[in-house]
Order: sequence, then structure tokens, then C-alpha cells
Amino acid sequence: MQPAVGGRLLEVDFWRRFAALDSVAAIKIAPFNRYHTLDVLRGVADSGRAAEIALYTGNDDHIILDLITTFRGLRMVGGLLGQWAVWTARAVAMLEAIHRNPNAPEWLHLAARLTDANGAIFDVANGYRGCIPGVHEVLRRQGLIEGIWCLDPELNLSPGQSAEIDRVCAAYPDLMDPLPSPPEPANSDWP
Repeated sequence: MQPAVGGRLLEVDFWRRFAALDSVAAIKIAPFNRYHTLDVLRGVADSGRAAEIALYTGNDDHIILDLITTFRGLRMVGGLLGQWAVWTARAVAMLEAIHRNPNAPEWLHLAARLTDANGAIFDVANGYRGCIPGVHEVLRRQGLIEGIWCLDPELNLSPGQSAEIDRVCAAYPDLMDPLPSPPEPANSDWP
């Protein structure tokens, strides 16, 4: 994980030794840094167990490119991402389509758009200060939660963040899940 959220930078040799452990089945790679991501991939590739370890991207700023890129025969199989906490139906469809055809040219176009949307939702402009409220705001707009409350009552959307979310929602409606249908009326015959 990136140091900004409590992660540590680990060298290629660490990842080589870690991936060599029989108990390792998967690794989430989320340093938000291409060089550190490659360190993990190099270590796994050199471990002798690369075919046995599932790799997941956590790089919200590079989701699609992580999923379509191969490195020494390695490819990430999925994502454990904050971005995919919202618009999950589209995320599942996107991942399935990438698995079917990772070389489709439209992924390069979509990659930048998804990163732009992520920047607004996760409040990159303000050092991620509004990332949790940003996710909550998108979920609220989807009708999945009632408000954007957080455990820390001081935590809220950053100034301008709502407008940025408006912007990416208007610019990229194809990234968003369709709004859910209203619930069926209650059965009046129920006791």
C-alpha cells in the first residue's frame, strides 16, 4: 500500500522472498507508483511461484492499465480498489470484458476516463481528504445509502469536490451503474 495510507516501501528482494512462501496465494499491489508496482511484479516473477499467485491491482490511478498490461508473463487478475466501491455493476462488466479481450483498443481510451472519475471521487486535488465522503456521495446518488456521514463528524466533501463529482458523472455516464428501480409497493394483504 502507498505510504500515504500507512504502507511501507518494500524492495524487490522482499517480494521475491515473500512470493516464494508456499502459503502466499495472492498479492494486492497498491503503491500508486509504477516503479514500486514493477518491484512487486519483478519479485513475483523471480520467485519461481508466479503461476501460483493471483495478482490484484489496488492502484486506483491505473486500474485498467494494470489489468491489461503483462510483465514477464504476469497479468493482474482483478482489482481490490476503492474506485470499485461505487458503480460496481459496471466494474464487474468491465473486468469480465477485459478478461475476454485485454488487447481491445478501447481500454486505453477508457483508462484515462476512469482515472479522471477516480480523481474526483477520491479527492486527489485535496490530498485524498474527501475520499470516504466522496465514495459515500456517489453511493448516495445511486440511492444505496441515505447520506454521506462518516465516523468522524468533521469529515466531509472538500470544497469543490461535489462539483467535480458532478463533472465526471456528466462526462462519463457510461461508467456509472444505472439507477436502481424504485421498490415495489408493499403488499396490503400482508397482516
